Amino acid sequence: MIDDISLRSLRSFLVVAQEASITRAAARLHVTQQTLSLQIQNLERALGVTLLVRTSRGVRLTAAGEQLTSSGRTLMADADALGTAVHAAAAGRVGRLRVATASHPTTQLAIRLATVIEADHPGFDVEVRTVLRPVEAMAELHAGTSDAALLWLPTGDADLHTATFRHDARAVLLAEGHRLAGSASVTVAELAEDPVVIVDAFGSPAVQAHRIADPRPDGRPAVRGPVVQTLEDCLAQVRRGHGVWFAPIAMAEWAVCPGVALVPVVDLEPVELAVAWTDAAPREWVDRLVGA
Repeated sequence: MIDDISLRSLRSFLVVAQEASITRAAARLHVTQQTLSLQIQNLERALGVTLLVRTSRGVRLTAAGEQLTSSGRTLMADADALGTAVHAAAAGRVGRLRVATASHPTTQLAIRLATVIEADHPGFDVEVRTVLRPVEAMAELHAGTSDAALLWLPTGDADLHTATFRHDARAVLLAEGHRLAGSASVTVAELAEDPVVIVDAFGSPAVQAHRIADPRPDGRPAVRGPVVQTLEDCLAQVRRGHGVWFAPIAMAEWAVCPGVALVPVVDLEPVELAVAWTDAAPREWVDRLVGA
């Protein structure tokens, strides 16, 4: 039964599960809906179970479909890793390190580090994997799809090892019409009454509190503003004057845009930028990343 499952059919099923739609999945896979439906039917026939239930809004996974989605992702990651390893051996590469990043500044830094490491170790490959949020970078580490990540501390994950290599001052982004927008610098006390936009990008409430400077140095709680999922939504809230946003200055400098002003915050502790990894990571190459 398992022998009859093709990786192509499994990969197609995982896309359908992610999109919850045959139509969207077919467009993403660049195949016809009929071809994709046939692949799913063959997969169900091979397993002897029903994986999907079609609804007016798309498709819904059965219990068997949920299980195949969970286990199938691991299987596909292993298959992809095997393919990469085989091609690396054929090309004479001596190894590979996969580095996850969750912001433009850390991605650019990872690319520079990759260039240095690959120049120093011919035949070695550094793959930079970009995700949207820090919590997704940490999930990559635990899933084994990335070996290391560049993250600002704290991570809130006690199972991760970290090595700090840089300290970044913090800044605040606020609307251009804000009373402090033209200041050379500000203190946290001057922003005490301003709500802080919360980007839901961390798995730990303690990390979230740290990012919004809660509590303030005088012990008062921060005023919590809108909760958003993406940086784009955060900047929209800031531009509209619905709140301010604290960030490492490297991140703030990249994110600043028309309608938004950047002002350094002088009394917040700098944040540490670190390499993070799990016990399963190839420690020799993680150490070389830290060294680079």
